Amino acid sequence: MSNSAPAPTPKPKKRRWYNNFIDAYRLTAGAEPWVGWAMAGGLLASAGIGVGIGYAVGHPIYVGFLGAMAGLTVAMFILSWRVKKVSYAQIEGQPGASIAVLDQIKRGWNIEQEPVAVNPRTQDLVFRMVGRPGIVLLSEGPSSRVKKMLKDEEHRVGRVVPNVPVHLIEVGRDEGQVSLTKLQTAVRKLPKKLTGEEVASVSHRLRSLGGTRPPIPKGIDPMRARPNRKASRGR
Repeated sequence: MSNSAPAPTPKPKKRRWYNNFIDAYRLTAGAEPWVGWAMAGGLLASAGIGVGIGYAVGHPIYVGFLGAMAGLTVAMFILSWRVKKVSYAQIEGQPGASIAVLDQIKRGWNIEQEPVAVNPRTQDLVFRMVGRPGIVLLSEGPSSRVKKMLKDEEHRVGRVVPNVPVHLIEVGRDEGQVSLTKLQTAVRKLPKKLTGEEVASVSHRLRSLGGTRPPIPKGIDPMRARPNRKASRGR
């Protein structure tokens, strides 16, 4: 009978930066095939301008190289700009999409991953987060249905922390609502009113209110959303 030790479990491969780049490009190009041409155009244009300036000053190779480096920056900017929009488009309308977007700005915020209010019939949701601007209540659903849910939750938190500012944000495409692509900007623009210690205290007190646990998918990652193949082919 053999007493040999079992073979060690192989370590998972470390994910390199270029793996993230490839994933981002595939996701974006699947929905917007022109993005590759735009990136190449930005790179070549910057390199060409660099070479032209280089000949004018007598250093075409050196300045051309700097132009190429600037072109890479332009190409990466184009990709990061478009991948965010494509990623958000993939998850728009899914329950919890607003929290998936705001998870990218976690620092300084206590974000409730579960909704604090839900309409079981329509699946409209209200999420809560606490940061230096105060309490932010985010709704997902048509404006005509979520206004009352937001107001009810505002009164609810007001009874627990009456002197803390409460901001109401409707996430969606209706008039007066904030789209996913502009949500981070809207939250960052809120004026800061609380200290870090007050944020922790308010979060602790609000936990007593609890929340709801509807059957919705958790942890939506906008950077790993599956592209809609039919939409990308124009169907």
